[in-house]
Amino acid sequence: MGAGVTPSAGGGGGTRRRRRRAGRNRPMSEINVTPFVDVMLVLLIIFMVAAPLLTVGVPVELPKTAAEALPGDQEEPLTVTITAEGGVEIQTTPVERGALLPKLRAIAAERETDRVFLRADGRVPYEVVMQVMGALNAGGFSNVGLVTDTGGPTFDDEQG
Repeated sequence: MGAGVTPSAGGGGGTRRRRRRAGRNRPMSEINVTPFVDVMLVLLIIFMVAAPLLTVGVPVELPKTAAEALPGDQEEPLTVTITAEGGVEIQTTPVERGALLPKLRAIAAERETDRVFLRADGRVPYEVVMQVMGALNAGGFSNVGLVTDTGGPTFDDEQG
């Protein structure tokens, strides 16, 4: 078992002429996609690792409903959270209840929209939620969306 040798076109002996192959000096017109694929896979891994780290929030057990999600805006929505202990947070910053209204008025003066999302733990009394909603309204936010988890029971499910 040996390596095969291809005979030359000239037949064997005789004069050897070297012919230049047509296209030997032409630029290569093929794209090597291996480096591109390598870079894309590295970027994919980076984004897969970084994406869960970008979701920052306060741990709140939201009530479950069958409601659909609201459409998004261009501006990052303002989120007010009522924790299980009854504390209030704007985005992720804790705020005393007495300082809530002045802070909301200052934020409303800087924002383009009056939309705010209210997240309240399911164990918080209804009275506390309504007090915070009243402060939101008095602070200049009349478009209040209540945040819930989807997939919960509907009103019809509880009736039957």
